[in-house]
Amino acid sequence: MNLSLIRHTLLALLLVSAPVVSNAESLDQQIDALSLRVEKLEAVRAIKKLQRAFGYYVDRGLWGEASDLFADDGTIEIGLDGIYAGKPHIHDYLEKLGGGQPGLIYGELNEFVTLQPEIDVAQNGRTAQARWRDLGMLGQYHKWAAWRDGTYENTYVQQDGIWKIQTLHLFVNFQAPYEQGWARLKPGEGLKRSQASIELPPDRPSSVVYKPFPDVFVPPFHAPNPVTGKPVETPK
Repeated sequence: MNLSLIRHTLLALLLVSAPVVSNAESLDQQIDALSLRVEKLEAVRAIKKLQRAFGYYVDRGLWGEASDLFADDGTIEIGLDGIYAGKPHIHDYLEKLGGGQPGLIYGELNEFVTLQPEIDVAQNGRTAQARWRDLGMLGQYHKWAAWRDGTYENTYVQQDGIWKIQTLHLFVNFQAPYEQGWARLKPGEGLKRSQASIELPPDRPSSVVYKPFPDVFVPPFHAPNPVTGKPVETPK
């Protein structure tokens, strides 16, 4: 939204609704505060749209569209596969995960369901962090099927007025066969390095090494407790 338009709209609203404005400085302060609030609300809306677009594009094997959502120096990290940096390498990694070709192959299921957004925009309105819930439904017709559970901790940046993904980090809790489910997973069985990352090595190793379900690992919360304002303490 145009910032000048926002300021003029807020000025008109303040002049109509405020009983008395003591001076021009006070009015400017109110406008600045309301403008920043509107910018943050617009940022949250844009980030939700951005992250949902990533899910829809990956769902259908649109690797180029998905990688274009990242900043030029953006990164992606899924499970224990390591960190892939830059749009070209992100594109190649996603394509490798999807079978090595543009689009999905016949009978392939690759659903990235993204839920429970918790988005925090920085004071400057130009960067943001967000936590999301991942629910994956994966498989190949007549061959295999699996559930995936995980948590995203991502960062975003606004460049030239457009929000982009700066870092996407999916902490995979487990990937379990559909038939047996997660209840029958053995320790360490629910998360392994993908064949795609072995054939296409990452730029950097994983930033966090952890044990998957049934072990308990809580990805660190970027945001404090919204009531106490204190950092969220997680089990060690």
